[in-house]
Amino acid sequence: MLEKINAAAAYVQERISDKPQVGVILGSGLGNFGNRIANAVKIPYAEIPGFPVSTVEGHSGQLIFGDLGGKKVVAMQGRFHYYEGYEMNQVTLPVRVLKQLGVETLFVSNAAGGLNPSFNAGDMMIIHDHINFFPENALRGKNIDELGPRFPDMSEPYTNKLIVAAEKIATEESITLRKGVYVGSSGPTLETAAEYKMFRILGADATGMSTVPEVIVAVHMGMKVFGMSVITNVSEPADPDKGTTHDEVQDVAGTVEPQMTKIFTRLIEQL
Repeated sequence: MLEKINAAAAYVQERISDKPQVGVILGSGLGNFGNRIANAVKIPYAEIPGFPVSTVEGHSGQLIFGDLGGKKVVAMQGRFHYYEGYEMNQVTLPVRVLKQLGVETLFVSNAAGGLNPSFNAGDMMIIHDHINFFPENALRGKNIDELGPRFPDMSEPYTNKLIVAAEKIATEESITLRKGVYVGSSGPTLETAAEYKMFRILGADATGMSTVPEVIVAVHMGMKVFGMSVITNVSEPADPDKGTTHDEVQDVAGTVEPQMTKIFTRLIEQL
């Protein structure tokens, strides 16, 4: 694993002139965020040694290095999912590489289904905690001590200082934000009605198929983390006969991308 991380990081370092301070993982429908990065250098995943390739519609599949909010940033335009058939060490490899490149703060975003009955499609939710409902923990297996401890503390996976700052920014920008618990599961099926109810009983406010493995690995390596979900559908669709589609998820996420970009950018400025 260390050899894979070092090989990927070495290849990328040859293509960029500055070390990134901030990493951003862009979820479904949020890929346009990358277009706001100035002086961009784009590296397709397919060119990076050991990197998987994103197979999901709405995930472009490249690293974008450049300037945003007065900081050197790198955005993952497209992520990898457990349901695509990748192992957890493949899903989380990019986060390991970002840390190796110099990233100390990781921003994660995703499209999620709303479980909280007060949520509506189009809401944005700050993730203040999560529930790992994946069949495998991202740190399962032999621990690599050079990367982090065997038993990392997960009492504050999402940095509270960043959450408080984001809430202040949202108030100043007149942006309404929710705050809640995200539950991550393997997918790729969307949840049944009974599963929605189960997750809600467990204490989750939103559900999705990503983020949790990436955050676990980021915390393992001592990174600060800030996460947001776009609520793209709710547990009781407006049209029960239609259900929920991936196209719907992308469309809703795209409509709120400018607001999320504003919050991310201002928060990066304050780091």
